[in-house]
Amino acid sequence: MNKSLIAGLVVGGIAVTALGSMAGYSYLDKEPEYAEVVASKAVYESYNVPVEQCTDQIVQQKKAVQDQHQIAGTVLGAVVGGVLGNQVGGGSGKKIATVAGAAAGGYAGKQVQTDMQNKDVEATTRRVCKTVQKQEKRVIGYDVTYLLDGKVHKTRLNEEPAERIPVKDGKLLTASAN
Repeated sequence: MNKSLIAGLVVGGIAVTALGSMAGYSYLDKEPEYAEVVASKAVYESYNVPVEQCTDQIVQQKKAVQDQHQIAGTVLGAVVGGVLGNQVGGGSGKKIATVAGAAAGGYAGKQVQTDMQNKDVEATTRRVCKTVQKQEKRVIGYDVTYLLDGKVHKTRLNEEPAERIPVKDGKLLTASAN
């Protein structure tokens, strides 16, 4: 056999083997495929949170009465009434006028003290609290539109995606793809 034919066959065999190896290697070691994210929109869920709201209210109430039977007003009124009654009349009429003045003065003094006690109020501040519901919202996922192999697809992910999502065997490589 001719040496040049053998050399040609050896060189040709080496070339075919090398090209085949490179093609197989590039097929197996292909870079990962990616889906291009076209749009991503957060999806929210509303929920209620109990919140305590407090306000200060001014409350007016009667002061505690120290003289419940209005003795001071009755005595003072009786003394003043008796003095004034004593100024009227003479003789035994003077005694009757004094007693009548004391009785009328005692009654009037009691009424005056009662009115004063009813009008004697104090203002206090009272804190009033109630629980109300405040609405809040939280992100529960992301509706994602992506482009893969020239087609538009949609999915919901738990996390916000980057601009590209890795793909293997036509499926997104995320832990949260639905």
